[in-house]
Amino acid sequence: MAEDAAARLRLIRSANIGPVTYRQLIARFGDAAGAAAAIPMLAARGGGRPPDLADPRLIADEMATTARLGATYLFIDDADYPPLLAALDNAPPALIVRGNRSLLRRPAVAIVGARNASAAACRFARQLGHDLAGDECAVVSGLARGIDTAAHVGALSGGTIAVIASGIDIAFPPENAELQEKIAREGLLIAEQPPGTEPRARHFPYRNRIIAGLALGTVVVEAAPKSGSLITARLAAEAGREVMAVPGSPADPRAQGCNLLIREGATLVQNAADILEQIRPLDPRMVRSPGNIFAGAPPDDASESDRLTIVGLLGPVPVAVDELVRQSGLMSAIVQTVLLELELAGRLERHAGGRVSMA
Repeated sequence: MAEDAAARLRLIRSANIGPVTYRQLIARFGDAAGAAAAIPMLAARGGGRPPDLADPRLIADEMATTARLGATYLFIDDADYPPLLAALDNAPPALIVRGNRSLLRRPAVAIVGARNASAAACRFARQLGHDLAGDECAVVSGLARGIDTAAHVGALSGGTIAVIASGIDIAFPPENAELQEKIAREGLLIAEQPPGTEPRARHFPYRNRIIAGLALGTVVVEAAPKSGSLITARLAAEAGREVMAVPGSPADPRAQGCNLLIREGATLVQNAADILEQIRPLDPRMVRSPGNIFAGAPPDDASESDRLTIVGLLGPVPVAVDELVRQSGLMSAIVQTVLLELELAGRLERHAGGRVSMA
């Protein structure tokens, strides 16, 4: 088991192997070791050099550090991996968790908002967190200053999940170190990055997709029009989840994002009861498991003509994979095979919404 976990992590921590590629590799070759052995061949077909796979010694060090921190790995095909998150195309192949995994089986609501939130908004978020957790919901947020912190504090005694952009052992912001440790003891702390990773700007959108993916609905409490909270709300909408917002004064710039969401169709909420009314029909205990997420391996029979066709349709502007299938006239599985080869060769970039472009 440990050997298989190490082989999986070696793929996950390697360049040019994102969540979609990881799934396809395991689907085709059955296990991580077989996939790793085939990567040079696939990259050559994609017209580039194979990516440097992660050093096995670094993977061993990471696993030892994770165990020493009292954390564990949760792989995408593990029984405890939340099905709502697994349903995302770009779901993390592995999470590092500390705390009470049973919270992942509860209906979850994400509460996000401004870091520089008003005192009134923080009080409101704290009350929402408390009330939702008291109704056996897991309150999910990102441990940022302001609204995130307030929601976690309110829900701490009933059940809260914090998703962080750093390694499981790095507290950010530093003033939340004590709260982060409390959540690891009394709730659940989740990180996608390996231990020791300092948070970087590029990590936060990845964290936001986990927050949105875990939850049946996302509630925004104060947010500027171009804030990370609105990115989380957009990701929730793209995943088919409920988007809710707390209205605010038009005179307060911190309320503009919420008011904009409501104008665009988000549900206006004034209390926890409004939120529960929206999510109860979507209780995850009624959601079917995605089944074998590695089913449907693409065939290994793309021709050189197929590759030329797909490359000819790609460019620097992201395009939906479905559009490539339509315009190429090729089977979806063959298109996916060519894209896999191009990505491993370092020639393809994947974007949100199932879009791709040439690197």
